[in-house]
Amino acid sequence: MGTLSGRPADQHLLPGCPWPLGATPDGQGVNFALFSAHATSVELCLFDDGKMRALPLPRCTDQVWHGYLPAAPGLIYAFRVQGPDKPGNCFEAQQLLLDPYARELEGTLSYDIDADGGHGLKCRVSPAPAAGFDWGDDEPPNIPLADTVLYEIHVKGATRLHPEVPPALRGTYAGLASPPMLAHFKRLGITALNLQPVAYFIDEERLLKNGLTNYWGYNPLAFFVPTPRYAAATDGDTIADEFRRMVRTLHSEGIEVILDVVFNHTAEADEIGPTLSLRGIDNASYYRLPPGAPDRYENFTGCGNTLNLAHPRTLQLVMDALRYWVSEMHVDGFRFDLAATLTRDSAFLTAVRQDPLLTRIKMIAEPWDIGPDGYRLGRFGPGWSEWNDRFRDDVRAFWLTRRAGIGALAQRLAGSSEIFRRDGRAPHAGINFITAHDGFTLRDLVCYERKHNERNGEHNHDGHSHNLSFNCGVEGNSRNLAVRDCRHRLQRALLATLLIAQGVPMLQAGDEFGRSQGGNNNAYCQDNAISWLDWSRADQSLIDFTAGLITLRRRFPQLRQTRWLTGETHAANRHAQRDVCWWSPRGHEMKEHDWHAPGGALAVILAPPPPEVPQTSPETATLLILINRDETPTSFKLPTGRWQQLCDTSAENAFSTEYRRSHCTAPARSIILLCKE
Repeated sequence: MGTLSGRPADQHLLPGCPWPLGATPDGQGVNFALFSAHATSVELCLFDDGKMRALPLPRCTDQVWHGYLPAAPGLIYAFRVQGPDKPGNCFEAQQLLLDPYARELEGTLSYDIDADGGHGLKCRVSPAPAAGFDWGDDEPPNIPLADTVLYEIHVKGATRLHPEVPPALRGTYAGLASPPMLAHFKRLGITALNLQPVAYFIDEERLLKNGLTNYWGYNPLAFFVPTPRYAAATDGDTIADEFRRMVRTLHSEGIEVILDVVFNHTAEADEIGPTLSLRGIDNASYYRLPPGAPDRYENFTGCGNTLNLAHPRTLQLVMDALRYWVSEMHVDGFRFDLAATLTRDSAFLTAVRQDPLLTRIKMIAEPWDIGPDGYRLGRFGPGWSEWNDRFRDDVRAFWLTRRAGIGALAQRLAGSSEIFRRDGRAPHAGINFITAHDGFTLRDLVCYERKHNERNGEHNHDGHSHNLSFNCGVEGNSRNLAVRDCRHRLQRALLATLLIAQGVPMLQAGDEFGRSQGGNNNAYCQDNAISWLDWSRADQSLIDFTAGLITLRRRFPQLRQTRWLTGETHAANRHAQRDVCWWSPRGHEMKEHDWHAPGGALAVILAPPPPEVPQTSPETATLLILINRDETPTSFKLPTGRWQQLCDTSAENAFSTEYRRSHCTAPARSIILLCKE
């Protein structure tokens, strides 16, 4: 624990300075700075041997309260903030409040606030960043977006049941970067891990009362603090250093780290939620309050409150947190939960665009929330990629419910240009996915037509009911061979569709080996075997199949174009081929009436990109992709030439080599890839 340099108990703080915000050690002492526009006084509360001392912050400059204390890192502290009792303010004179810029927290949260304002959590002054971790020769992999394959994964759930990860490391940052996991990532060929939230989050009181916890982590409390839930903290590492070591190890294997971040709301929730930090520091500045009802919160997130990024200090908090994770933790990008909330009435997008540190990393938006004009797919502009739920829904509807036809599928395969082709954006503006943490797993998508969320304790009312799923005739597990074959084919067809489409593919961890959640499509509170990856049941053949598809995607640059398909001939193309041609099973280019014909069969011819387009693969062969959704085989009359089969998604040996000249029969519910010799 940090010391107070032997000063007497009645010592006063020196004036210090209003920047940077938070607790900043300089080798001689610690500067404390806290923004509050509406406070009348702020106290720094120090803790040592179970005793607390409160020292008033002596100065306020431009709404920042500040003071300087001769002390060492390790000091335990919190704030108390006083202000006027008026609508919109939530000041409580005795309430201990966490520093929004804290780098470490200690203690355990209690919802039973005692008379002295204690909730069990306090801040710890961290050493200066330069005083600790040795990054060595760490370099970001800097993988082009067009070549990226994202893998959405939960830090704890990834390794909690992995038999080859040392027991002490299971469920931890260190476990995620352990040799067995690295081997799996390399076997698959993914290029980036998209981690579900790792910033400090807490469990909602109602979940704790029901014996549950917040497993996913979308309930943030401290934006700069890696959660200790995932820490092994071995070999003297701090939690932050364990996280850094994980990033450094993944980088050494060419794997990027993308963080799922939550800046749309906080764990302080609605009017009856706990006062832990921002609410008690300056409620009216940090949160959006309805006009005429300042005692309530605008709730565009469904979580009780909405952060007010229209306020410059709230925007600063978010930007400072992003810069921290990039500069001090070396992450490679962010996926922003409910990102529409961040853009409403704020300068967030402009701030990111002009920031020299953030403009070089990957920025991914979940482009919606539940507020007014909350669906903003395609509107995040240059420098951003966006989760493409249109891809998810149309691909599911094509293969599973038949509510989408070949025209909708073609639009998604071509990168959803009608959504993203504006303002100079490229196909990698779209993040394609079929499943994610929120919803059915891939296996459950073909095993269940109804959600089964009873164990969440909400009478199965939670979770989405519009799943566009198909159980192949039996709800849940089945021994029926026809049902099992249908599910086998559909999973592989869905994976292939994801990995042959223009845009950036995102896999959900475990989908590559058949992970099931028993039909739970909202397992946010299931920190148990429902959510953890069960490696003992992994379908090794499905893993190899997924890895083979990723290999083909890496081999053929026309599957990951850096510019839009146009159907035109590029002068530099040595075969004078159009970049894309949509092909009818009857052996001719698709005509208008073909797009409206019944059935679910379609082919697409993809020429290699012209030489002037930079590529990481030298492959120059033309690709032909045959797609058959129907329950019976479909015969395709092929374009002229000799075609080598690369993959048949329905076959046990999916990547066996065969040669075709004039015809090829695509089995039921299958995709076949061929290349022209």
